Amino acid sequence: MRNFNEVIRFARERGPKTISVACCQDKEVLIAVEMAREEGIANAILVGDIEKTKIIAEELQIDINNYELIHIEDTSEASRKSVELVSTNKADMVMKGLVDTSIILKAVLDKEIGLRTGNVLSHVAVFDVEGYDRLFFITDAAMNLAPDLNIKKQIIENSCTVAHALDIELPKVAAICAKEKVNPKMQDTVDAKHLEEMNERGEIKGCIVGGPFALDNAVSIEAANHKGINHPIAGKADIL
Repeated sequence: MRNFNEVIRFARERGPKTISVACCQDKEVLIAVEMAREEGIANAILVGDIEKTKIIAEELQIDINNYELIHIEDTSEASRKSVELVSTNKADMVMKGLVDTSIILKAVLDKEIGLRTGNVLSHVAVFDVEGYDRLFFITDAAMNLAPDLNIKKQIIENSCTVAHALDIELPKVAAICAKEKVNPKMQDTVDAKHLEEMNERGEIKGCIVGGPFALDNAVSIEAANHKGINHPIAGKADIL
């Protein structure tokens, strides 16, 4: 899949999913779920302060009757309910609304109703960048501050799950560092090489891992050629 237009078409062909929106009383959130509904890719269950949500929806000329509504004013309880809808298979995914990240993550990690998978929780952002023939998956730019080698392995596995869901069968994963050569004094470059070796041994599956790479020679074939980097991933990375 090469761009967001293809992603939308791919999602539309598979039929709409159900989004559980935690603390839905937010303008940008309502605009997003309405766009998804109009595109035919998602429905939404709106959980939160419904009276405030109705006021915002009226201002945006959005028909709130197109959605299932659950009125819960308390942000913690609304977050728990939104997560519970997913864990009980009444919704497919959670969307963060007007609520602090720490509050919704507490619900996501709850032992009773949470969405734990066994792997570390990590962030994946998908970008459609003009001038490139593919999507970019950036991870982890939001959650894990100083991951060790094992956590980095799990972050790669999580990002590959996202890439596979978008029909990218064998994503190319570039371990990005400040420089593209292993330096024993720079642990990230050492870890990058270890991740590549783990992939070669079959310990990280469903992708091709390479590293260390600098950002330019991971995404640009010209930059990789300029520095004489000969690697299957050089200039062709999907996941950074």
